[in-house]
Amino acid sequence: MEFGWNEGQQARYDEVLAATRAAFPSGPGSGHGFYTRKDWLRLGEIGLLGACLPPEAGGQGLGALDTARVVEAVGRGCADTGLVFGAAAHTFACAVPIAEFGSAAVRERLLPELAAGRLIAGNAMTEPDAGSDSSRLGTIARPVDGGLVLNGTKSFVSNGPAADVYVAYATVNPKAGFLGVTGVVVDRNTPGVIVGEPYEKMGMHSCPAGAITFEECFVPDDHVLGGVGQGAAIFQHSMGWERACLFALYVGLLERLVESCVSHASERRQFGRRIGEFQSVSNRIADMKLTLESARLLLYRACWEMDQGKPAVLAIALSKLAVSEGVLAAATDAVRVFGGRGYLREDGIEATLRDAVPSTIFSGTSDIQRQLIAKEIGL
Repeated sequence: MEFGWNEGQQARYDEVLAATRAAFPSGPGSGHGFYTRKDWLRLGEIGLLGACLPPEAGGQGLGALDTARVVEAVGRGCADTGLVFGAAAHTFACAVPIAEFGSAAVRERLLPELAAGRLIAGNAMTEPDAGSDSSRLGTIARPVDGGLVLNGTKSFVSNGPAADVYVAYATVNPKAGFLGVTGVVVDRNTPGVIVGEPYEKMGMHSCPAGAITFEECFVPDDHVLGGVGQGAAIFQHSMGWERACLFALYVGLLERLVESCVSHASERRQFGRRIGEFQSVSNRIADMKLTLESARLLLYRACWEMDQGKPAVLAIALSKLAVSEGVLAAATDAVRVFGGRGYLREDGIEATLRDAVPSTIFSGTSDIQRQLIAKEIGL
């Protein structure tokens, strides 16, 4: 068993962290608008968008564990969690299924652009009446000569209002449940694609999210992922990458929170003492550190199991649950450590709390992860 990193892995982490801090030097609490194309291209240059994509497509060809370390470094170095989340969703929920299951023509056309950041992708699965139960999709794919015709509405499409291309899921047979779900690649400029306005959200403000509607939208056969009826398996494959690697950004955020709290508790004085000398403060920060290291180890293990070719369902569910619940608890504690300043936008602490809340909802809620864990251990 090895708990260290080789020189190449550590050098990659250090380089990505330094490049991220140089590319996004603005302190926490600054800026409240959506990310820009310039921001996205910077992420491509840093290597985040193509970390796990094949080298022939402009990626680095990294496995899950090394990819997670890249995401962790960017999450630690960039205070704009919404931007990093949008990039990770673009990569794991869109670029990965295209790389694994897309036709040769689609892979050749899209993957280099997605890896470089010249295109933005959005994942269109969730619907107004189909969230955790993704087998009940209302979006219908009607077979026609040469392809499929989509009709339906998707909600909560991260990057949706800004995206150039969508990975969408629809059903060719509503009575077939999971066996009827089909994944497709849809360009934004395809006739019948209607892009909704961005939602007003609690957190991750820089990542636009909105509804996408398909009205008699034709998708050619070579834009079908895998084959008709394989969408559920493809979606679960991408969710494995997302639940493991995407949440590495929250490990990076956790480390940034611990660093901020240690610094603040070492400098802030009350009653003639540094507040870090009070056990009520130091114990809270110690618990944050425990949360960070526990979540990190579970995430690394999940990614390692993926790289070994194991199903990793249990490891991924444990990791996702530990990271999301841990970052929410730690962000709440950070607000308490900072006191009144933690409630102000200037230090960015309140933003981390708002950004942490959705981590327990997207990519499968915490209760869904608990159900997966229970099933995997034989309950």
